[in-house]
Amino acid sequence: MVDNTQTSKSISLETYGIKNAKVNYQLTPKQLQAITVEKGMGKETANGTLAINTGKYTGRSPQDRFLVKDDYTKDRVWWGKTNKAISPKNFDFLQSEIENYLSGKEIYARDGYVCADPKYKMNVRTITEYPWSNMFIYNMFLRPSAEELENFKEEWLVLCAPGYECPKPESYGLRQGNFSILNFTKKIALVGGSAYTGEMKKGIFSALNMILPVDKNVLPMHCSANVGEDGDTAIFFGLSGTGKTTLSADPSRKLIGDDEHGWTAENSIFNFEGGCYAKAIDLTEEKEPDIFRAIKPGAILENVIFKDNGEVDYEDSSITQNTRVSYPIYHIDNIQQPSYANDPKNIFFLTADAFGVLPPISKLSPGQAAYHFISGYTAKVAGTEAGIDEPVPSFSACFGEPFMPLHPTKYAEMLSKKMQDAGVNVWLVNTGWTGGPYGVGTRMKLKYTRAMITAAMNGQLEAANKGNYHTHSIFGVQQPRTCPNVPTDVLSPRTTWNNDKGYYDMADKLAKSFRENFKKFEEYANDEIMAGAPNVR
Repeated sequence: MVDNTQTSKSISLETYGIKNAKVNYQLTPKQLQAITVEKGMGKETANGTLAINTGKYTGRSPQDRFLVKDDYTKDRVWWGKTNKAISPKNFDFLQSEIENYLSGKEIYARDGYVCADPKYKMNVRTITEYPWSNMFIYNMFLRPSAEELENFKEEWLVLCAPGYECPKPESYGLRQGNFSILNFTKKIALVGGSAYTGEMKKGIFSALNMILPVDKNVLPMHCSANVGEDGDTAIFFGLSGTGKTTLSADPSRKLIGDDEHGWTAENSIFNFEGGCYAKAIDLTEEKEPDIFRAIKPGAILENVIFKDNGEVDYEDSSITQNTRVSYPIYHIDNIQQPSYANDPKNIFFLTADAFGVLPPISKLSPGQAAYHFISGYTAKVAGTEAGIDEPVPSFSACFGEPFMPLHPTKYAEMLSKKMQDAGVNVWLVNTGWTGGPYGVGTRMKLKYTRAMITAAMNGQLEAANKGNYHTHSIFGVQQPRTCPNVPTDVLSPRTTWNNDKGYYDMADKLAKSFRENFKKFEEYANDEIMAGAPNVR
């Protein structure tokens, strides 16, 4: 399937304050790729995939993300380090600056929408300075039909101007020249000074994380999702590097989406997006066949290095560890169409525990599920960020704190109610280290993780361990004693260490990190949630 929907329609951007611009409207990916290469803004790999460099910013800049503080947001948003306020006056200035900056230029406009469930569909018009930024939006947002384009009316507007930097940032409430700002009253997302494409995607995701729970009674989730032949849906929460995209791409199940979903009051799960945005570092066809094969004309590789023969060196992280690929979801063969399905039967919280403490899979009580959801734990390992030379606990509330405008407990309360109403099983899965911490132990084998998740989804894990789970003495989770196609000793992290004292010392250290992190949520958490906390010796 290739979607090259075009329209004879042309649009004017004068109403947005963008004057005398050459507007390229709704170009096909093939056209946008050709323009990008012709302008020297990218080049093609050996198989014809576009590769671009995002410049100074190779990832999001969370300290430069702002929400306009006005009547809609002032009493709703969880203001603080994550959600920083900017005034309507300063936003208006920056909007006018970007409009003036884009005026007189050749620019690219695209109409698309987010939320696959028609009941929650939200039209978005995106105006970009760069052709490949526009191609990214084609990949990542849902693509309207020709008929929908003829009658298109946007609800939100995205203005993306990587070449514009605010000359006096402190005077306008900014930290530095680049910024990503949401205005919920004007329904505009501004991106300036950064060419990292994820700023546009995460901007609209952040907007939905406010709009859906507040106005639509829908729980927004930073998760991937797939569905089996029997209609059993599974969702996977996890931060970057935990395997969310990899584990949801299962050849025996249809992919609903790999990153962002809503859970409705009508008992369904729907994808926000029309594409995937996967990490490409160390990518191989053997480890991640679906993602590897999706890298073909129409996809966009970001910040990768080429070998002499024109092929990509996926192991080379000399530009960034955060090399990425975006592609339309139809580059994956086995997808759910349309991309929504019924309530989940299983929820998986993925963590890459570099301390080697957490079991490779364990079952959670409702209180533990809420506690771990609010915590959003994984670990950073040496080399992922400057200054990190040993494992560091990393917590991101709701597995997506940088994109959550509301207080995390708001999302946790919605999740708890939906889990209990649906009778869902919740599992904690450690895709990180076993046999010791990072530098001593080894990374959990993907084939074992897949086997455990498969056994959980088809009921074999529950059947094999009914009434015979082992309760972890510190984290209190239920460890299975046996699992099909997984060696028994792998299931017990303590056993893999072969050093009881070392294991429990490390487990105690990690438990204290959990408790320290959770202090900021305690006053909002009920007794059941607090009972899900780990024990400290």
